[in-house]
Amino acid sequence: MSNLAQTVPLPPAFRRIGWSNLFAQFSEQIALAASPLAAVLLLGAGPVETGWLQVAQTLPFLLLSIPAGLAVDRASRKTMMVGSEVLRGLSLIVIVLLLGFGMLNVPLLGVLGFAGAIGTVSYSVAAPAIIPSIVPRAQLGDANRWLELVRSAAFAAGPALGGTLVGWTGASTAYVLAAMLSILAALYLMSIPRDKVTPRPLSNPLQDLKEGAMFVAHHKFLLPILFTAIFFNTAWIVLMAVYVAYAVQNLGMSATQIGFALGVDGVGMIAGAMIVPFLARRFSIGTMIVLGPLGGFCGACLMLLTLWLPSFWLVCAGFFIFGIGPILWTITTMTLRQAVTPNAILGRVSALIVTATYGSRPIGAAIGALVATHFGVGTCLFVATGGFLIQFLIILFSPVPGLRALPNESAVAIA
Repeated sequence: MSNLAQTVPLPPAFRRIGWSNLFAQFSEQIALAASPLAAVLLLGAGPVETGWLQVAQTLPFLLLSIPAGLAVDRASRKTMMVGSEVLRGLSLIVIVLLLGFGMLNVPLLGVLGFAGAIGTVSYSVAAPAIIPSIVPRAQLGDANRWLELVRSAAFAAGPALGGTLVGWTGASTAYVLAAMLSILAALYLMSIPRDKVTPRPLSNPLQDLKEGAMFVAHHKFLLPILFTAIFFNTAWIVLMAVYVAYAVQNLGMSATQIGFALGVDGVGMIAGAMIVPFLARRFSIGTMIVLGPLGGFCGACLMLLTLWLPSFWLVCAGFFIFGIGPILWTITTMTLRQAVTPNAILGRVSALIVTATYGSRPIGAAIGALVATHFGVGTCLFVATGGFLIQFLIILFSPVPGLRALPNESAVAIA
């Protein structure tokens, strides 16, 4: 992981992407914080309704990540990213208009959340694929660290800002700000040079998908990373599907406290991103990757404790640990993926990882809603903790912990 240390300035085009990423991440986090709060506080939704709202807002990751990956390997990645932010901005503007006319309800909020998430899917798949064409290989780790540091800042301030705006001025203000940030993100993306699209002969999309899937399926590092991501994100959304309703109804937390606690997750992410260079000088990349799932399990255990020790500060501690570990995971696994994957299939491979990372979330949201309906929110916390334990064990007993340094593409053994 020595390549995480910055030696020369990153290219200007990357810096523009960084600003775009900052605005896009803030837009997403403010909107994600505002949606369940608007549903609970304005529309009278309970744990079941907020659970299904999470399903709607995450379903595009399951349905559309693969098609987006196929498009990324054939079309302009810049164009896809610009279109993504425009779509998200439009969905937020429609929510503002519906709020203004008193026509918003939970189903409409879910439909518009679905539309906005389509943009997020395309951005999430295209961004990791465009970075290697802009940033030299030796700087990939540093570039990913800065992108995740920006994302961490959004995770830290976005939910707190969204919760505060909803609590003090109403949901409309939060959605207006989120829409403006999406527009700014699109404008910054428009200023980067157009990426070159390598002409490729027409081929069967299923064959293209199979090529990317087989690469991951036979890769001794990427395959356990894929399964770890599936269980981590399923467990995370089981927890988040009921978090707002649980925090309000069981822990007595206010909208501001809920947003603040979510923001602490971002503070942990910032702390994790800041210490990556320090850790990289002392630990192997395999060890750093394992720290992410370990952090997820420890954070889940703290959240589970609130069943017996209901405490706002215990919730904050859980979210802080949720932030530190997974940010180490994201930076190191993204750098590993970019280093070992041929650029020609990087979009498809990224799409498979995004499908695992986000596509499992509607499954988790559905599990959370169903478990909350039949067994109560307390059982959801047990289910989530069990999921976090499984994802930690998967990566712990894989070949990944034995990875000492970032390998070259040609040096990686295929299982």
